Amino acid sequence: MLVVAVGTISLIVVLSVFNGLEGLIRSLYNTFDAELRIIPEKGKTFELTDDLLQTIRGVEGIISITEVAEDNALVRYQDAEKVVKIKGVSESVMEQNRLDQAIVQGSLKLKNEGVPLAIIGAGVRNELSVSLENDFYLLRVYYPRNVRPGTLDPSKYYHQKNIKPGAVFSIEKQYDDSYIFVPLSFALDLFDYGNRRSALEIETAPDISIGKVQERLKKALPPGFVVQNSDEQHSSLLNAIKIEKLFVYIAFTFILAVASFNIFFALTMLAIDKKKDIAILFSMGATRRLVYRIFLAEGAIIAFSGAAIGLILGIAIVLVQEYFGLVGMGMQTSVKSAYPVELELTDLIFTAISIILITFLASFRPASIASKTSTSRNI
Repeated sequence: MLVVAVGTISLIVVLSVFNGLEGLIRSLYNTFDAELRIIPEKGKTFELTDDLLQTIRGVEGIISITEVAEDNALVRYQDAEKVVKIKGVSESVMEQNRLDQAIVQGSLKLKNEGVPLAIIGAGVRNELSVSLENDFYLLRVYYPRNVRPGTLDPSKYYHQKNIKPGAVFSIEKQYDDSYIFVPLSFALDLFDYGNRRSALEIETAPDISIGKVQERLKKALPPGFVVQNSDEQHSSLLNAIKIEKLFVYIAFTFILAVASFNIFFALTMLAIDKKKDIAILFSMGATRRLVYRIFLAEGAIIAFSGAAIGLILGIAIVLVQEYFGLVGMGMQTSVKSAYPVELELTDLIFTAISIILITFLASFRPASIASKTSTSRNI
């Protein structure tokens, strides 16, 4: 029972950690990413027309559309420089309230009395040593132009624009070290995009399913566009976590299968040790089926008792970690510093079924040995 209980606890705790990590990643990305995102099927930009905007606005369940122009650029601040992702967004991004909780310095706004402002990641701020209070130094942003070969003037090879840093956000290292938000007009002028956009980010009504709005958008949009929900925007990472979780479940199940040999040998030795008692039962009128069921029941008691104890203790450990955060991740995030855990009913069900099935099967052979005990030799 102890072996079964420990195996059950291990499975529940490990699977809950994977669930918690998946939830943590979703919460981090949801702070940065839109509920729905429209991108071109091929290439990195598409032509945004009035007809296309009217088509999207006509889809039921959409309450806000943010135009996005995004590309890599070189940023310099005093003597430091870094290649970052410049993400130009329209003012409607403020209505979606995605970055409200992520601002760690300054105020969340893209313009101040008509002057464009940049919202920079904490990692970019640290690497470039940006000071929001210093009005004498601006961020100098450089973006390469498409020029004809043979141009001798170096200034023709790139666009250069200046912008004042207005706020700092902190979400997750991947974003903090590489992203700068700027007004859409600033990005369009820098990239020379004109009517082209990198993406359209959609906010949906809270009373309508995101999946339904996504299906409506797919039907309304012309060919050449992809509509992604938050999970699909990071499908490779989330699928990797699910695959790791599956293989961990399989590995622990095999470990439990090997550990179940303890039950097999213990019941086998018991059947051998109790041959005389079994023979007496036979002489008193017990059938082979009854003896078989006695040993099978003993294996079932071990299986069900161990699984029940393991489930209770495993759930208790996960709940203690969830509410008190006793085990830390060893790093700080903008969301939490303790290891995230999350219980899922399907994990509990599959864990219980797997352990009970493995340990129950281990008792079949000893029960069969006990039921075939000869009465003539043991009385």
